[in-house]
Amino acid sequence: MPIADWTVLIAYLLGTVLMGVLLGRLVKNSSDMFSAGGESPWWTSGLSAFMTMFSANTFVVWGSIAFDVGMVAVMINLMYGVAAMLVGFFVASRWKAMGIETPAEYVKLRFGKGALHFYTWAMMVLRVVGTAAALYALAKILVALMPLDEGNPLRDPETGKLSLRWAILIFGSVVVLYTMIGGLWAVLMTDVLQFIILNLAILFVVPLALHQVGGVSGFIEAAPDGFFDLVKEEKYTVFFLAGWAAIHFFMIGAEWAFVQRFLCVPTKKDARKSTYLFGILYLVSPLLWLLPPMIYRVTNPEADAEQAYILACKSVLPIGMVGLMLAAMFSATASMVSSQLNVFSGVLTNDIYKPLAKASKPQSLLRAGRIFTILLGILLITLALQIEKLGQVKDLIISITELMVVPLLAPSLWGLFSRKIGGRAVWITGLSGFALGALIRFGFGADGFLANIPALESLNLWVTSHANFLKTFTGVIFPVAVLAIIEWSSKGEDAGWKIIASLAQQESEEELQHRPQSNPIAAKVVAVCLAICGAMMFALILANESSHGILAAFGTVLFLISGTIFYFTRGK
Repeated sequence: MPIADWTVLIAYLLGTVLMGVLLGRLVKNSSDMFSAGGESPWWTSGLSAFMTMFSANTFVVWGSIAFDVGMVAVMINLMYGVAAMLVGFFVASRWKAMGIETPAEYVKLRFGKGALHFYTWAMMVLRVVGTAAALYALAKILVALMPLDEGNPLRDPETGKLSLRWAILIFGSVVVLYTMIGGLWAVLMTDVLQFIILNLAILFVVPLALHQVGGVSGFIEAAPDGFFDLVKEEKYTVFFLAGWAAIHFFMIGAEWAFVQRFLCVPTKKDARKSTYLFGILYLVSPLLWLLPPMIYRVTNPEADAEQAYILACKSVLPIGMVGLMLAAMFSATASMVSSQLNVFSGVLTNDIYKPLAKASKPQSLLRAGRIFTILLGILLITLALQIEKLGQVKDLIISITELMVVPLLAPSLWGLFSRKIGGRAVWITGLSGFALGALIRFGFGADGFLANIPALESLNLWVTSHANFLKTFTGVIFPVAVLAIIEWSSKGEDAGWKIIASLAQQESEEELQHRPQSNPIAAKVVAVCLAICGAMMFALILANESSHGILAAFGTVLFLISGTIFYFTRGK
């Protein structure tokens, strides 16, 4: 990788940490640390939620599916948009209406301390391990494009490239640093910066890649048969897409990292608007995002599908912009990592440490929050370093994570609407859903622990042949049915419902009296960062013998966005 790309990558990473330091000035207490003091602009929250859905999987998993089967990958990603729009209409404002600082606070009030501990430790284990796997996957991708000279202490002697261990340590440490210093403000603002740079880069990659294959018509003619089919009956069926949208309705509506985005804005209306923005972006952007690996299928059909995305970008971008693209790809996973770090350090601080601590002054809670962020970061980096040694255990853990999304989150979402269900709904739905799903997923099939029992042979064949339906049934239909039965059998109004109803009424009255406003300072920090990135693009013209127009156009657009932000925040 040329020196110019290294320079851009290192400058971007250092700038991310610097942004965390600058935004740390806004963090005065634990409320600022974990909910941005309720002062985040709605558009910032929406863009951050959009980026939180991203990780290395966007480039590896969906990039490889787009490379292999084409438009189906786009359709799957569109389901995120459908789910987000439904969450915006039905759910987002209900979270903000309660006036809580963390989603764990809601669980404690609505379902009791036992349910809080069940949620906290189950979700923390699953999400930290899943996040560590994403950090490992990101490092695996990026080191393939980072050869180093002999004698460099960061070099892997076997591959001649950046050591995977050093990559995980460096990238993980950057995320922990800016999350620890700047709290949710840093998470939100880096997400906005990443969103702008990544989308602008893709806007340049797509036309350049199409030009390589003879334009749109050349791409369509050279694409494999069925490449533009919207579903694949053997695996990615209409039923699969519906189930995917349903699962992510529960995830976006109740996953703590997303709920944080509903809580950090000033009003209920802002919570809805931010979620609509998230949904609209996912309804219009997946085609743009997944075109590079789809086009690369025509350019190099023998390429490694998991490397197709970055190879497509590398083949058309000028020197320097590849480094920026790598940095932005890092940031996409960093968004996921930083969100999980912030949300769980918030839970440990406000809902575990605070009730146990003798002193709960604002500064002591803020200090505790930063310590928990560091400790969780160390745990995450340690797990990421061990992922390769764990082998198939990684796939097992990820499968369990996917298995538990709806059984864990559905009671929390249901409890926003139901007056009847209480703490037992959390335990019954979570444990029964997990048990049935584990039985179906790991008990049957060629490697299942029940596969060799003669009496179950016909059942095993039936389960194997209906695997896709059963995954949706156990992951979505069954937990919702369990909750419906609990709702039907419960009598009277649950005590937890009375508490949150009272909070919602109190918050509504305070909102009418005070009319809270968003803080414009963070937007100005983003504008400065974009202006610096724009200047960097013009400087890269000196490092390139060609592509001057692309770099100048990229830099100009960044300057225009920066100027627009400054214009609308002037005098504030």
